Amino acid sequence: MQKSKIGLDFEKVKHAKQIAGNIANDVQKFVENYTTVAVERTVCRLLGIDGVDENGVPLPNVLVDEIKEKGVLGEGIMFFTGNAMLATGLNPQQIAEKVSKNELDITKLPVYSQSEIEAILQPVINTAIENINKRKDRRACYLETIGEGSKPYLYVIVATGNIYEDVVQAQAAARQGADIIAVIRTTGQSLLDYVPYGATTEGFGGTYATQENFRIMRTALDEVGEEVGRYIRLCNYCSGLCMPEIAAMGALEGLDVMLNDALYGILFRDINMQRTLIDQYFSRIVNGFAGVIINTGEDNYLTTADAYEQAHTVLASDCINEQLALIAGLPEQQMGLGHAFEMDPQLENGFLYELAQAQMTREIFPNAPLKYMPPTKFMTGNIFRGHIQDALFNIIGIWTNQGLQLLGMPTEAIHTPFMSDRYLSIENAKYIFNNMKNIGDEIEFKENGIMQTRAKKVLNDAITLLETLEKESLFTALEKGIFGDVKRSKTGGKGLDGVIPKGKKYFNSFIGLMKNNNGKKVL
Repeated sequence: MQKSKIGLDFEKVKHAKQIAGNIANDVQKFVENYTTVAVERTVCRLLGIDGVDENGVPLPNVLVDEIKEKGVLGEGIMFFTGNAMLATGLNPQQIAEKVSKNELDITKLPVYSQSEIEAILQPVINTAIENINKRKDRRACYLETIGEGSKPYLYVIVATGNIYEDVVQAQAAARQGADIIAVIRTTGQSLLDYVPYGATTEGFGGTYATQENFRIMRTALDEVGEEVGRYIRLCNYCSGLCMPEIAAMGALEGLDVMLNDALYGILFRDINMQRTLIDQYFSRIVNGFAGVIINTGEDNYLTTADAYEQAHTVLASDCINEQLALIAGLPEQQMGLGHAFEMDPQLENGFLYELAQAQMTREIFPNAPLKYMPPTKFMTGNIFRGHIQDALFNIIGIWTNQGLQLLGMPTEAIHTPFMSDRYLSIENAKYIFNNMKNIGDEIEFKENGIMQTRAKKVLNDAITLLETLEKESLFTALEKGIFGDVKRSKTGGKGLDGVIPKGKKYFNSFIGLMKNNNGKKVL
């Protein structure tokens, strides 16, 4: 049996995960009965519907809104699209275009049998699956031929607002040693209930997530990856009101990493909890099938709550997120569960507590490529102290074998990083990762010392919290503000009007084809 370096009782870990599984199953019972406008728009995109109407409204929105306004979206876009294909002889793209011009009402056509509808949709569905498989094969080929950086992956951000300027910065970062490039989304995009179209050059604090922008950046990273002889992973954000849609776009365009966490959207973007938990399920099925590593957002709890006092809430949330991901068929090897180095640097022995928690998280989720986040809350304009804080963070990252190390910047609290700032951060991490490569194999934790005591306490507190959540439900816990000291209402927030009970004719073939078929051909 696995022996814990940090003194954990693995029977307690097992108990924590069992409770988290019960909480996740309770959420899933709710999720199974509903669909959302975003889920149905995702089906549209997977069926090949793309582009915008004469007013710039995305055609998936046009088609879904049309059916929703007529009160029949609960039967599902797959049913209506397949039925319209049989009745008109048109393909899904042509159907959407005719609906957008008010030339076709797909709710008033003769109704065919489900077997006929499924049969005519099958070639279209196969095309989507084949396109995603081609992207997976391309990634696998690169990894086999040119390889990739060692873990922890050096993970940096670009955020100019202009996709073409992002490309310049991303390629420079790859040449400097970065393994993952995250294109930060423009401020507020998570609250848009549609996905913008085309290449964009005018974002705010980040760049719009669009399919064309994904395509542009993927091409650029493949070019620089071939140049430096190392596959460069691309990260974006499929959180917010378009969570599953952006997951599908990323799957089709070869993204590797996606921020994907309903709890983050609920707490920090005030997105309705019912809406986003339903959306998350389908988004994780798509990400799982596409071989995409998801990142969860527990690190953000510690920007609003105290990192020392509330560490157990991060662990409890990681446990729940793991179980929700497993229900969606996402393998552990694609779960970038989040945690962070966010304690007050003035806290005595803070480094020891941070090290204890990182080792604890590593041991509790041994197969997950954990996402370790840098200090932000206590970064100031003092770039010299900030660089030291980031160095301590990097020491823990290599010591505890984290998976994705999002590098901090010395100018974190001042401005969007310059390329020179990013260079300093990459240099910092590379120096420490090389110089301390095997420190985790060489140094033991003192039995019942400060660090073992801290890890045991965080686990025990997380179990107590999970037991409370099991009795009250996750929805109630979110209403009480248990995570991040932020309270949200079950019927409040944005997007609830996009939640629809499933009707008798409802089906979504992609769920059955993609779920639990990760990494396998399904054609």
